[in-house]
Amino acid sequence: MAKHYGAFRAVDDLSFSVARGSFFSILGPSGCGKTTLLRMIAGFVEPDAGDIHIGGKAMRGVPPNQRPVNMVFQHLALFPMMSVGDNVGYGLARRGVAKNEIKRRVGDMLARVSLPGAQDKRVDQLSGGQKQRVAIARSLVLEPTLLLLDEPLGALDLKLREHMKIELKQLQAAFGTTFVYITHDQSEALVLSDQVAVMNAGKFEQVGTPQALYYEPQTPFVAGFVGANNRIAGRATEVSGCVVTITSAQGLVMPARAMGSVTRGDAVEAFVRPEVARLARDATVLRDTGFPTFDAQVTSLLFDGANSAVLLHEAQSHTEFRIALPQTGEFADLRVGETVAFGFDPQRAVCFAS
Repeated sequence: MAKHYGAFRAVDDLSFSVARGSFFSILGPSGCGKTTLLRMIAGFVEPDAGDIHIGGKAMRGVPPNQRPVNMVFQHLALFPMMSVGDNVGYGLARRGVAKNEIKRRVGDMLARVSLPGAQDKRVDQLSGGQKQRVAIARSLVLEPTLLLLDEPLGALDLKLREHMKIELKQLQAAFGTTFVYITHDQSEALVLSDQVAVMNAGKFEQVGTPQALYYEPQTPFVAGFVGANNRIAGRATEVSGCVVTITSAQGLVMPARAMGSVTRGDAVEAFVRPEVARLARDATVLRDTGFPTFDAQVTSLLFDGANSAVLLHEAQSHTEFRIALPQTGEFADLRVGETVAFGFDPQRAVCFAS
């Protein structure tokens, strides 16, 4: 399918399928076309080309209110003048379902989203996470084939967002409804999804499991966008099998695994994740592993509990590296200005011709 606005290609000839009952996320930066794509699936925007099939049925020309789809937005759009029960039952009432049946189904649905007995509460009495569950209950009570979620956790604070990620994953598994979720937050996409599509400039760069995207990125964009990475640009000065030796303009020489075709002399980009590198105060400990080892100076300590890291300047080229600190407490007394060594398995770094 495709959607153009003048010369701008918001969605550029995409073709993909989502397995029934799965959690599928579309991950990408702002302006990449995620919301336009979701709105086409929902029926709010008509594609310029291509067809959309939901549950095996063509959706061309089918208005939004007749599609087996519901949508949860970032700002939820709950009715503040209605009770929780009336919010959840609103769609059923519009369909002409009997009042007793609405009451039964609303009660069952609220119990399934961990809000039993909340029918008579006002919306303004609910926490952010409870409002989120009400919005999802309002959609799921209609038993859609497909639930579309447009950055639904974006307005929540960090701690609640982390909690709701787990709840959303559990809800999807419990209901078995197909979820299509869009986000610019890579953590949300990786934690929640069975499959993730990484979107850039209207196209999917790669579609795969979270593990595949993280460990086997197929393009430089995916390598740089999914997870933290140290990016090194340079030339391929040696190619031996799948291992490429990269020499940067600053004089850093390092090996990495080639992704795709790389030949000697090519301009390349290499990516090394902070957690694949091993840190040591004694360089001989690392050299005994046989992996490339670099001396460096600590320039900054980034304490963030289990996600703590250190910024280093490699001694010869002064290239900056971010290295994750192990949670052993071994480097709890590390100080800015110290000299350390770091090394990594070349197979854990990836390299692309650029």
